[in-house]
Amino acid sequence: MKKTLRFNSKTIHGGQEPDKAYGAVMPPIYQTSTFAQKSPGDHKGFEYSRSGNPTRHALEKSLASIENGSFGLAFASGLAAIDAVLKLLKPGDEIISTNDLYGGSYRLFKKIFEDFGLRFHFVGMQDISHISEKINGKTRLIWVETPTNPMMNVIDIAAVSKLAKENNILLAVDNTFATPYLQQPLDLGADIVMHSATKYLGGHSDLVVGALVVRDKELADRLYFIQNASGAVCGPMDSYLLLRGIKTLHVRMQRHCENGEQIARFLQAHPAVEKVFWPGFESHPNHHIARKQMSDFGGMISFVPKGATYEDAVKVVEELKVFTLAESLGGVESLAGHPASMTHASIPKAEREKSGVTDALIRLSVGIEDAEDLKEDLEQALSYLS
Repeated sequence: MKKTLRFNSKTIHGGQEPDKAYGAVMPPIYQTSTFAQKSPGDHKGFEYSRSGNPTRHALEKSLASIENGSFGLAFASGLAAIDAVLKLLKPGDEIISTNDLYGGSYRLFKKIFEDFGLRFHFVGMQDISHISEKINGKTRLIWVETPTNPMMNVIDIAAVSKLAKENNILLAVDNTFATPYLQQPLDLGADIVMHSATKYLGGHSDLVVGALVVRDKELADRLYFIQNASGAVCGPMDSYLLLRGIKTLHVRMQRHCENGEQIARFLQAHPAVEKVFWPGFESHPNHHIARKQMSDFGGMISFVPKGATYEDAVKVVEELKVFTLAESLGGVESLAGHPASMTHASIPKAEREKSGVTDALIRLSVGIEDAEDLKEDLEQALSYLS
C-alpha cells in the first residue's frame, strides 16, 4: 500500500513519478501540439495537446494531490477556470456570491454571464443567514472567496457547505489567498476548489494559470468536457513552471505568514494608519473561524492610512521602493496595489464602497524578503502623509 504523504511531502511528490521514458525526475516539457498514432485511435494516451498533454497531466495530478482531491484541471488563467465552472449552469440558474470578491470575477459574472441569463446575488457571507435568505428553487451555485479580496473577510466553509448540501447546491471556493497550505476546502465540504495559480502556487510572477480540483467523478467529467470543448488550457511551459513552483509552496508560505504577521502588527501600531485588515487579529470579525479552518493567516493585508484621500493612497504606493506597485499577488517579491484603480476598478464605485473597498484602501502582498526592510519601506512611504 502506498504511503499517504503529509502536505510538505505532497508538494514535492504528490501525484508525481519519474518520467517513464528516461527516468527524468522533473516531468519533461512536452512542447508539442499533436502525438503520433499507430492507427486511428491507437495512441499512447495523448492525441492533441488541447485535449491532453503529459506535462499538463503531471501538473493536474499534483494539483489534485495538494488539495486532497481526486481530479485536477489546469486552465490558461484563473478566470478561464471560473468560466468553466459557470458553464456547468444554464439560463435561469442563480448564483450566490461573496460581495467582496476579486474585480475580475465580478466582471465575468456581471458583464459576460449575466447576459446569458444567469442571475447573481452578492452578499456578505460572514453571516450565513445572508446566504440562506437568497436561496430559492433556481439556486445552483454558491461562490465563496475566503479570505476575501481585498477586505480579508473570513467565511465559514463548513457552515456554507452544510447549507449547500441541504439544498442540493454546488459549492465552489476560491482558495487563491489561502492556498492548500493554509486551508483545504474539499475537506470542509466544498465541491470545487478554484485557484488563480498565477499567484501563490506559482510563486514567482512568471506564469498565468488557473486550476480546479474536485472529488466527484461525474463533476470532473463534466468539467473535463468543458475544458476540452472550450479550449482554455495552459501550455506545457506554464505547466512545467507551475509544477516547479508547487515544490516550494510550503517553505514560501511559511515565510509569507511570518512576514505577514510582522507587517500587519507594524501597521496596526503605526500612527498614520487608521485600519488594518488581516484575519490574524483577535479583533478581526470571524477570527475564530479563521483559526478553525486555516493553519495560519497568510501574507495578504489591506489597510487604510489615517484621513487618506484617493490621492494620498496613490502617493503612498508610488513612494514604495521595496514593495513593487503592480497587479497580482503571491510572488516571492512584495507587491502593493490600489484596488479602487487597479484590481477592482471594474466594479462600480458605489458597489465597491458597500463592501469597504474605498478610494483610500491599499492592498499588500507580503513577500519573503527581510521583514525589517519591508517595515522601513512602509515607514518612509507613510511619512509622505505627515
